[in-house]
Amino acid sequence: MPRRTVILALAAAAALAICGCGTTPAPAGLSVVAAENFWGSIASQLAGSTAKVTSIITNPATDPHSYEPTSADARTMAEARLAIVNGIGYDAWASRLLSASPLAGRRVLNVGSRLGIGAGGNPHQWYSPAVVAEVSRAITADLVRLAPARRAYLEARLHWFQTRALARYHSLIATIRARFSGAPIGYSESIFAPLGTALGLRFETPPSFARAVAEGTEVSAADLLTVERQASRREIRVWVFNSQNATPEVAHVNALARAAGVPVATVTETLSPATDSFEQWQVSELEGLLRALERGTKH
Repeated sequence: MPRRTVILALAAAAALAICGCGTTPAPAGLSVVAAENFWGSIASQLAGSTAKVTSIITNPATDPHSYEPTSADARTMAEARLAIVNGIGYDAWASRLLSASPLAGRRVLNVGSRLGIGAGGNPHQWYSPAVVAEVSRAITADLVRLAPARRAYLEARLHWFQTRALARYHSLIATIRARFSGAPIGYSESIFAPLGTALGLRFETPPSFARAVAEGTEVSAADLLTVERQASRREIRVWVFNSQNATPEVAHVNALARAAGVPVATVTETLSPATDSFEQWQVSELEGLLRALERGTKH
């Protein structure tokens, strides 16, 4: 059976299960469902006691691009009063589940649509501090529309999240930008591009190399030679790679960088460990990057 047909069948079955046809009713209170746990972590902190937030993808080993939803996922998504999907071609399965199980009054926050980024754009926008701020405001606005009596509480949660929960995150970003803006770095894939741009770092890696690794397509021989030279000759101060997608080419460059004394920093696609909050995860990565930049720029 084609994948799209399977998704539609799962969603249709889930919709029937919750429509009131003599089965278990929807849970009390607001149900918020995020396709991925990085947005789900933010939504949970913003919602507080107003809603129950469920993330579908929580396993760090799962690739959201190729994820195959289960019948349980379809039921979960069908119940969502607020659904948060990444969009930009990253989690098309989630939007198909929602289309197959409409719910009156449901709010859908598609991050890509919100940002005006279409197919072919960089989907990893949770690595952009500006986008995190914008999406946080959008989540709160949707929660207020669904629970207007909780407006004061929800707006206070948003203020707390932006000023307290993310305080260390923002501090590290400011520190790295102030100390290392313009530092030449290499990176294994486009996941790091939004954050690296915000930090003012100078990308030396050919964008086509990073895009090929991220999309799982073949890396050109010319791009690989360029990245090998940059690592082995220390033309970069730090090499950043996604440890959840260490292809043979990336592993090769990792080894070259380490052999040449180029510090290696890691990022991951989703929360790692999965029990971390969004800010714990990002702070850990930023602290690792800061240490790598300090070592890499000594000489």
